[in-house]
Formats: sequence, C-alpha cells, structure tokens
Amino acid sequence: MKSFHQRAHSEHHRTHRVGSLRAAVLGANDGIISTASLVAGVAAAQASHTSILMTAVAGMAAGAMSMAAGEFVSVYSQADTEAADLERERAELHADPDGERRELVAIYMRRGLDRTLSLQVATQLMAHDALAAHARDELGITEAFSARPLQAAAASAASFSAGAALPLLVVLVAPTATLVPWTMATSIAFLALLGACAARIGDTSVVKSVWRVTFWGTLAMGITAAIGTLFGTSG
Repeated sequence: MKSFHQRAHSEHHRTHRVGSLRAAVLGANDGIISTASLVAGVAAAQASHTSILMTAVAGMAAGAMSMAAGEFVSVYSQADTEAADLERERAELHADPDGERRELVAIYMRRGLDRTLSLQVATQLMAHDALAAHARDELGITEAFSARPLQAAAASAASFSAGAALPLLVVLVAPTATLVPWTMATSIAFLALLGACAARIGDTSVVKSVWRVTFWGTLAMGITAAIGTLFGTSG
C-alpha cells in the first residue's frame, strides 16, 4: 500500500512567487517607462543624438539606484516590524503560554474547527515550535513571505536595468529623426510582452495584464513627449 506522501497529489501554486514577481515586474516596468519617457521627451525637444543617449544612460543608472534604495528601505522597515512582532510574541509565550494557546484555539475555531480539535492542533503545534505557530497563524508571517531587504533591492535594481536597457538599445540603432515613434512603438511592445510574461507566471489574465501595463505606459510616454515638444518649440 502506498504511503500518504506517495498518494498525495502534486499541486503547483503561484502564491509563493508574488513577492519576487511584484518586484521584478515593477522594476522592469519602471525601467522601460522611465527611460523611454526620458528619451521621448528629450528627443521631442530636438536634442542631439549624443544628449539623448547620455540622458538614457543616466536615467537607467539613477533609476536602478533609486529603485534599489527605495526597495531596501521599504522592505527593511517591514523586516524591522516583523522582528519586533516576533520578539513581542516570544516574550508573551514565555510569560503566559496558556493564554497564547487559547489565542491559537480561538483562531482555529474561527477557521471552522471544533473546540476539541482546535485545542489538539494548538497544543501539538506549540509543542513542536510555538513561536513559528504564532508567527504563521496569529501574525501572518511565513518563510515564503518574510521580508528580505537585500534580495528585494538587488531584484529591483536588476529588473529596472533590464527594462531600461531595451529603450537604450533602440536609441543606439534607431535614426534620430524618427527616434520618438521608434521608442514609443518598441516600448509599447516591450510593455505588452512584460505584461504577458507576468500574467503567465502568475497564472492570471493575459489580456487584462497587457492592457493595464501598456495603457499606463503609453500615457506616461505620451505626456512626456508632449512636454518635450512644447519646450522644444518654445526654445
């Protein structure tokens, strides 16, 4: 007879990817839109090809560092909050273990278990690892979703740079006279591809993801190009 673990079917969920997917998509999306918008705005203002190229390179470097710093600070704040909550929970477990067990029992009863089974589950989980049980079921802190500042910062910087490199390549190969339409058209295509990839990885609607990403990206680039044209004409 097969054991329970042998009989258990394999399931493939995407929830554990949410954190890294969010950082990667946000970084790449910002990289494409920010750099393409800079290029479109400066090119529309009739700047030289060298100036446009330098603007794109500077925008990519500054954006990557900004994304990394912002993500690091944000996630580090989350990590500090989680650490403080865990330390508080550790102290409460030491001071009043019976009260903490009752908290778990109440949580499991709210989830649908009867009191006897809730007490059994709470007792066994606390005997195994009381802090982990309370972190997961009372505080909502799990290993898959715990804050990792350095990892988040590196992922954001790398994804931003990858996204920004795409409009930069267009600047290198496209003629200066038609740089604005080339940049906008290719960036919209890049954004659509990014939205489709994110939807596939997250197992969500491809159409909704592509529409959402391309609409806001096109709007941002269009406004920047219009401002560049206005200032270029005024100059």
